[in-house]
Amino acid sequence: MTDRRAGGLLLSRRATDEFAPLPLRPEDERALEQLRADGRPQGLAGDRRDTAATLRAIDAAHGGGFYAVPPEAEHDLDAADVALSSPNNTPVVDVQTHLVDARRFTGASAAALGGFLHMVDPDRWERTIDARLIDATAWATHVFAESETVIALLTSTPGPPPDGLLTNEQIAAAREVVDRYADTRRVLTHTIVHPNITGELDRMPDWAAQLHPSGWKVYTLYGPPTEASPTGGWFLDDPEVGIPFLERVRALSGAGARPVVAAHKGLGGPIPDASVAAASPRDIGPAAAQFPDIAFVVYHSGYERNPDGAEGAFPHELTAHSNHASGDGDSALQGVDRLVASCADAGIGAHGNVYAELGSTWFLVARRPHEAAHVLGKLLVALGPERIVWGTDSTWYGSPQALIDAFRAFTIPASYQERYGYPALTDAMKDAILSENACRVYGLDAATVDAAAADAQRTWVPDAVAELHRRIERS
Repeated sequence: MTDRRAGGLLLSRRATDEFAPLPLRPEDERALEQLRADGRPQGLAGDRRDTAATLRAIDAAHGGGFYAVPPEAEHDLDAADVALSSPNNTPVVDVQTHLVDARRFTGASAAALGGFLHMVDPDRWERTIDARLIDATAWATHVFAESETVIALLTSTPGPPPDGLLTNEQIAAAREVVDRYADTRRVLTHTIVHPNITGELDRMPDWAAQLHPSGWKVYTLYGPPTEASPTGGWFLDDPEVGIPFLERVRALSGAGARPVVAAHKGLGGPIPDASVAAASPRDIGPAAAQFPDIAFVVYHSGYERNPDGAEGAFPHELTAHSNHASGDGDSALQGVDRLVASCADAGIGAHGNVYAELGSTWFLVARRPHEAAHVLGKLLVALGPERIVWGTDSTWYGSPQALIDAFRAFTIPASYQERYGYPALTDAMKDAILSENACRVYGLDAATVDAAAADAQRTWVPDAVAELHRRIERS
């Protein structure tokens, strides 16, 4: 099950007839040529030395200053381990991981996920998606056995039964299995809610009591047209769907359910022009301001793929009330800028209740370090280092270890700090993003995290895998 691409996944790219992945640019070609010259075709196979070589190739192709990886790390495993590890041995908490029930991989939900996977990582996925590569075995193996992730939050794609690829009950069952075999709290869970589908709001009290979720997950871009979103979906701040849902979340927080809402924002379509309007994060600021007692985790941070690498400096002062974040003005901004503007216009900042999450976003920008510097720089200025959380969208990309390594090695160049006012991305900030912030959002205490981190061998994974299949198939 080991993903042999290692660092090469950071440069993966291939077009298909049906989907439009980001094309190889001259910088990508130069990085790949350097890897081929070093005898590492596309950075394939092996260990952290290949990741180090890939990061150095990307860095050189983009002018340098982004990835702090010494030359010796390409050939010396000890040097690679030092370069790509946390100097403080900070454990990794991943707030967005996935698996599917392979038996359910049919119909519209499977087609939608398949389209997404072809779009973001066509090197890994051919025309037909093999659901066994993203099932419970893959999830437990990639996340726990092949990466240093110590605690993972399991969530799911949209789609209520019988169309969903994983039910809320199956999510809870996976948590129970891993916790039993790992003998510590290793898995957190979301319960998926479709508040625009009749009856789902009414099910939330039972879900809270029976499934004990760590938060509620919504896809505002999912579902039929609403008054607030005539093209489909809904918004968190609309009175028809969003406000009643958030009121229910608030009410249930008194019954033991954590007041956490994770919302998919960004990555709205195969190409930017086709993005679904309700995937915009323009509603995050207003909703967070109206419900300050709820923590809003913004999956993907509003990022959208763009062949031109659209993420640059914010076009206005980050603290200015530009009014671009709502109404017709939303179209004036793209990607992460929409989240920045929405929060600024609502007065949500570094000590607010909005958390930007990096799942898939980091996978897509890591190979475009200029864009990565702008995404992270803008989020650090707008929300602060304590309001960014780590997520990977695993198992869509196999083992998340190369993504962790790349993040640990990444720096925001001094030239970007001087020109755009971004802070340096320090080790302390990385520790907060990779671990500490998620612990605060989801109520993880130090003893729980330390116990999970002490389990270095993960010998429980094979036994848990066998039980996961049995439990999920019965759920």
